[in-house]
Amino acid sequence: MKSKNIKDLDPESSKALSYFKLWMEEKRYSDETVKNYLNHLTLFLLHYQPRSYKELQVEDAERYNHSEIIGKNLSVSYQRGMVGAIKLFYSQSSDTIMDLDKLQRPFKEKRLPEVLSKEEIQRILGAASNIKHKALLSLIYSCGLRIGEIISLKIKHLDKEHGLIHVVQAKGKKDRYVPYSEKLRPLLRSYYEACKPREHLFEGQYGGPYTERSAAKVLENLVSKCGIRKRVTLHTLRHSFATHLLESGTDIRYIQELLGHNSPKTTMIYTHVSSKKIAAIKSPLDDLEI
Repeated sequence: MKSKNIKDLDPESSKALSYFKLWMEEKRYSDETVKNYLNHLTLFLLHYQPRSYKELQVEDAERYNHSEIIGKNLSVSYQRGMVGAIKLFYSQSSDTIMDLDKLQRPFKEKRLPEVLSKEEIQRILGAASNIKHKALLSLIYSCGLRIGEIISLKIKHLDKEHGLIHVVQAKGKKDRYVPYSEKLRPLLRSYYEACKPREHLFEGQYGGPYTERSAAKVLENLVSKCGIRKRVTLHTLRHSFATHLLESGTDIRYIQELLGHNSPKTTMIYTHVSSKKIAAIKSPLDDLEI
């Protein structure tokens, strides 16, 4: 949905949202969360202008969700984000009539992530003629990193002696170390010598970190070139990394650590997408004579 400006709101609501922005920044919410929550809340409050945010009730939030989200066939995750933004905003507001105990998030969709086979990964990387593109995608798959972690990665974060990457202040404001493949070393060395990045490992044409949009476009073009019809995103490489580790016998607890998941429940989804593990299960019927 299109972003709206806080200044389009009534003065009282505009002032409250501006303060809420400062509060989220003080609590060290990520830039992406701050942006998304403010966008959600601005759209919600604009819908009921000129009424102030203090006048809105749970019923107003439910009507908005039904007409503007469900009615327009937007995703469950978008709706959960909207409700989350409203709940956090009103939990920090005083003198309102919004009963947060009655405001419920919709059930979370349980969709299995798309995963590429090793053969498909090989085709994609083999189709990359640009050394920066090959190094970028190879590193994502080799380490299972999020794209935000990749574009934030600095040259100094590579521990070449021990073959480790220091992922700094990733999701949840956590640091972690991940190993990178021996096969990646000569590729990264050749990339470095060819492109000579200054600070970030992957930089844009005019300096500064490479953009997520550019990386996504690179992968989109390669997937099309290879004739792969799956819905592939940069995160698909991360999903594929985790699934392939599980299929090779890596303990789920180590995979959790490598991915930077807080809970093993998040990592357990890969036990459901590993087709090799499922196919290897023996049916009790195999022990019968029929």
